[in-house]
Amino acid sequence: MTRVFFACDAHGSVPVQRKMVRVHEAYKCDVVMMCGDLTGKAVVPIIEEKPGLWWSSPWGSKEKYKSEKDLDRAKQIYEKRGFYWFIATDSELEELQASPEKVTALFKELMLKRMKEWIALIEEKVPSNIMVVVSPGNDDSLEIDNLIQNSDRLTYPLQNVVDIDDKHQMISCEFVNSTPWDTPRECPEDELLEKLRREFGRVETYEGLICNFHAPPYGTMIDLAPKLDEKAQVKVRYGAPEMVPVGSKSVRQVIEEYQPLLGLHGHIHESAGLEHIGRSLCINPGSSYTQGMLSAFVIDLPKNPNDEVIAIAVSA
Repeated sequence: MTRVFFACDAHGSVPVQRKMVRVHEAYKCDVVMMCGDLTGKAVVPIIEEKPGLWWSSPWGSKEKYKSEKDLDRAKQIYEKRGFYWFIATDSELEELQASPEKVTALFKELMLKRMKEWIALIEEKVPSNIMVVVSPGNDDSLEIDNLIQNSDRLTYPLQNVVDIDDKHQMISCEFVNSTPWDTPRECPEDELLEKLRREFGRVETYEGLICNFHAPPYGTMIDLAPKLDEKAQVKVRYGAPEMVPVGSKSVRQVIEEYQPLLGLHGHIHESAGLEHIGRSLCINPGSSYTQGMLSAFVIDLPKNPNDEVIAIAVSA
């Protein structure tokens, strides 16, 4: 059997990235996949008030760091949550606050720097006989794609057919259905359906096909997220968030129609699990990246495409 380690939605968490380069040792896998939403979402300034004294206020209240040890601990907390920290003076912070363009440029610089560091770690730590698939998601800027494509060690799956082994091919789509957040890679369902059909058109058979589609299929146990009100605030019912399906109807439609062997999904962090749609096994490992946790599935692909896929949820 070919063994695949599939995780998603790391969102720039440094502990998650570091764990990913070791999973081939722990799980004896042939293919390592980190797919969807690779980069972080926020920049956090750390202000140097005077030599030996720093402060930041990521949670709304000022935190002071009176030693290098305290400062390093704060940096690690931000890195675990996928934040990009930087050291600045009060005047430099004021300059940034007055210029959204400079903030955007700084975010891009720090985002690309962390991606380069992670790719270099993969190239250093993961043996050449292990296939490493790295695929962007809807939250990711288009600017990271070249970094992935330019690495000799990484497999970039978008708009390509990837031969996982001689029995299983994989097609991919990083786009998701429209969200309230206006992310870089989302579109209405009709456009998404066209993109998905284009990917199915790249292959001749679907028996052993794997679909790396970041959006989960609509109306399943792996696409449930908290319902939002008109102000994008979570709606609470009986003391708990009200959960509703937010996945893609287009993804659901093509899986029902083409019946691939396996669907690899993410996007909805709260809905880890698996579900069958006909013969197709669809999985979502979920994500706890803010805790530095790596959530994943270890998947054994059958030699015979008509046999059952074995998928086991793991976390580290």
